[in-house]
Amino acid sequence: MSSIQVADQTFIAVPGSAVAEALSHPDRWRVWWPDLRLSVTDDRAEKGIRWAVDGALTGTMEVWLEPVSVVDGVILHYFLHTEPAGANPVDLVVENRQRRAAGKVMAFELKRGLEAGRAAGERPPHARP
Repeated sequence: MSSIQVADQTFIAVPGSAVAEALSHPDRWRVWWPDLRLSVTDDRAEKGIRWAVDGALTGTMEVWLEPVSVVDGVILHYFLHTEPAGANPVDLVVENRQRRAAGKVMAFELKRGLEAGRAAGERPPHARP
């Protein structure tokens, strides 16, 4: 079992391919997780991406994109399973909270950027007749 475990989900009203494209840029990873070194272990395209994690934490991280055709978008599932690196004692409660917040920052940045210009409750542009 990992000391740091985060599981979260966010709905984004765009196709999985658009989220996958936005998620595929390593420069963004360094902004979202500046103290982590990520190595892609499985690029699943419109289904998401899996990484090996090194740096401040050691373990795995994944974004899984689950299509939701009835509402024309995807659920972005975020998973982080890691251990703190190094010999310094870590407050695991604080660390878990910070890592959950970092996951939400990533998800909502993607959501805001990809849904820009769409009013709440309005069908996504890709789903309009």
